[in-house]
Amino acid sequence: MRRFKSFAISLRHAINGLSYAVSNEKNFQNEIIVACLVIAAMIFYKVSPSEMIVLFLVIMGVLVMELLNTVMERIADILKPKVHPYVRVIKDLMAASVLVSSLLAIIIGLIIFIPHIMA
Repeated sequence: MRRFKSFAISLRHAINGLSYAVSNEKNFQNEIIVACLVIAAMIFYKVSPSEMIVLFLVIMGVLVMELLNTVMERIADILKPKVHPYVRVIKDLMAASVLVSSLLAIIIGLIIFIPHIMA
């Protein structure tokens, strides 16, 4: 019973974090909208199960990177008003990681969807 209670508390914290991101982070909101559009396209074009797995993995990868970016930005903001020069570098690097994961998702999405669109 104690394990379940501990799990329930952890799950509540995770849901609170996700709720915060959905409510307060514009980029996360936009990425959720794009994810929903991709899922709708997966259904419309009847992509294969293996293609679905790949698409879900890249969707989740982008969302995870955005969450990590938000975490790092909040941690870096704690350092204010004593902003270290590396704070800007850290924020830029995290933003770059979201960009790279988004570009990968776009490329994979094009590779998967173009043949379905052309058919």
